[in-house]
Amino acid sequence: MYEQATIPVVNQEAFAHIRQALEVTFAPASAAKFLKQVDKRGQRVRDFELALQQGLLGKDLQAAYQTLPDSDRAQVREMYLQLVEQVAPELRARFMKVYTYY
Repeated sequence: MYEQATIPVVNQEAFAHIRQALEVTFAPASAAKFLKQVDKRGQRVRDFELALQQGLLGKDLQAAYQTLPDSDRAQVREMYLQLVEQVAPELRARFMKVYTYY
């Protein structure tokens, strides 16, 4: 059975700020708005770096992300992808285009 390694977070403050922003973005009340913005831009929802650069995750999030070391950045990307996959099935069906690969 696969077990994810525990990697300690180096920059706790910035990491916590980013975690909170991502959790708010993917909360049931705001996930549809985020997915709609991704769809309008013709992007794929799993492209974290592009969503970050476009400001879809918040204007100050990119600056906080840049302060993180590589290990913390990897954990943020993993957290983002987990949240993307945890979106309610009815929203995923509604925004199927942003979830598909092609």
